[in-house]
Amino acid sequence: MALQLPFIRASRMTRTVSHPVSGPSADDEVLLDAPDARLSPALVAAARGDYGPAAGLLLATRAAAEWERRDRYVTRLAAFARSRPEWLDAWLATAPHDPDALLVGAQLAVDRAWLSPARTELLREVSPLLTASARGDRRDPVPWRLALDHARGAQAGHKYFEELWAAAVRRAPHHYGCHVAALRYLAASWHGSHQECFDFADLAAQDAPADALAQALPLWAAFGYLTDGCGPEVPRARLDAAADRAIALSPLLPAADPWPARMRNLLIFVLVCLERWPDAAEQLRLNGPYATSFPWDQVSDDPLGRFLRVRDDVRAAVAGQPSWHPRSERGGRVRAGDH
Repeated sequence: MALQLPFIRASRMTRTVSHPVSGPSADDEVLLDAPDARLSPALVAAARGDYGPAAGLLLATRAAAEWERRDRYVTRLAAFARSRPEWLDAWLATAPHDPDALLVGAQLAVDRAWLSPARTELLREVSPLLTASARGDRRDPVPWRLALDHARGAQAGHKYFEELWAAAVRRAPHHYGCHVAALRYLAASWHGSHQECFDFADLAAQDAPADALAQALPLWAAFGYLTDGCGPEVPRARLDAAADRAIALSPLLPAADPWPARMRNLLIFVLVCLERWPDAAEQLRLNGPYATSFPWDQVSDDPLGRFLRVRDDVRAAVAGQPSWHPRSERGGRVRAGDH
């Protein structure tokens, strides 16, 4: 029986954004995992051991309820702290009850545990950090996204996961990160049951505002299917519908900007798998010079190189020359787009 996750419906909102986009960037101008204008100063300061800008940034996202950006910033700051932890250690020592510092610390602890062969045991040990971060601001869904990731890694049962899910959507019904965490749990719990993942993602997208990142959730389901070698076939029409929903979202987000680059890179990946070359070319135009490690690191140990090669293939295909799929260099495969 597939996990049935409830949704809280909310009124829809539509916003139209118009952005000029310049021509394609040269290879040496493409940036991998570039921070946006708000995160960049915080990372520069952290490299100097100064946690002040990071603290100010996360406080601002919490005050303005910018939960999507807060989630992204917490993840990036924790990733930086994996190799440069001194600034975070100083922050936690100075303000041990700061909800923002606690959240970055909890994300870092979960990240470190995921990298260990003893992941399940280590994840269970960091549960108190998750509890402390969740108590910091009861409006904040990001600790609950982290708890959902933690539950998947700790192999938690469905009942416990559903309790976490209910707490997450009470705080932010359409939070992208929480939904992605739930999709990953579904995929891990019912390996190959892509129908359940699509059903979950489609319902979430239908309930979300037109300019919400949740519109890209079916794209995640499509990516999971296209990079998985098991399970029943998913109709091509459903894969195209997932891509079309993300295509409709893309112009509503800033063009040539680091913020939506991860979604656009994922969309480009799926469009190439489906051999929708003109659509992929348009997303490359909107994406500008911003490559992201995900999803290319799922099929290559050189994500930037793979992005550049796929970009060249899209251009060649649009010009009428044959191209190829972003197949895995690690022994895996990507399903062809002709099913």
